[in-house]
Amino acid sequence: MSDALSEKITLQHLRNLRQSGAKLAMLTCYDYSTARVMQSAGVPSLLAGDSAASVILGHPTTLPVSLDFMIEITAAVRRGAPLVFLVADMPFGSYHASVAQGVKSVCQMVQRSGCDAVKLEVAATHLPLVRTLADAGVAVMAHLGLRPQSIGMLGGYRYQGRTAEEAEQILALALQMQEHGAASILLEAVPPEVSEAVVQRTSVPVVGCGAGPACHACVIVTHDALGLSDSKPRFVPQLADIAKPLHQAFAAYVRSVSSGAYPATQHNYAMSPAEQARLRRLLKERPGGS
Repeated sequence: MSDALSEKITLQHLRNLRQSGAKLAMLTCYDYSTARVMQSAGVPSLLAGDSAASVILGHPTTLPVSLDFMIEITAAVRRGAPLVFLVADMPFGSYHASVAQGVKSVCQMVQRSGCDAVKLEVAATHLPLVRTLADAGVAVMAHLGLRPQSIGMLGGYRYQGRTAEEAEQILALALQMQEHGAASILLEAVPPEVSEAVVQRTSVPVVGCGAGPACHACVIVTHDALGLSDSKPRFVPQLADIAKPLHQAFAAYVRSVSSGAYPATQHNYAMSPAEQARLRRLLKERPGGS
């Protein structure tokens, strides 16, 4: 794939990965400007993730973000990258009360953001919702393995599928999600043996987030890979360390303003000599003018 995307990336592109053997890259994105750069760099898929709660808003977990917030940032990413396959994270509390609540929330997300798919952190209780959404034509990415929205139950961000029994449970749920119409599966923080089993026994695209090389696509949190997070999971590669040049640039700006070097003449807007003279006369005519 060339650097710049030349066509709209769709779910069919993900489905074709099973036959082609190609791998698809996905990154998280939360704003219009970054989305533009990512599309121009040829990133084919973006996830408007609820990880924004941590890396953008500074919360310790993903739980505080609202549906309206997620819709706004997803819509911004869509405007910046109209050609990518855009996945929207459904936030905590937006689909947990009932199937009716979940359908309403997802419909709002799809209609207002223009996303191509929605991602749900799922348990077996969400199977009716997945079926209803699939019947309505919504592409659902079923998120299994480590589910950050369940951190209270998990007791922390711990990788899943540690035992054969746990791996079997993940595989069984993946198969159930597929049977109920999930368009794809995301596996987070599981051993490669788990993802291999899921890839081999399902027929939908499998996206890995710290899930080994068998997955058809890989997603990571962009801020983790760019050195903008306090820490990063072991599975995240360091793509760059942009925190240092940003630090240097901000410090240089502070020095420039403090020293009076900025703003300089080239940064100022010009007033014609005639208008300058008129301004001086107007100021003299005001009380206290000299």
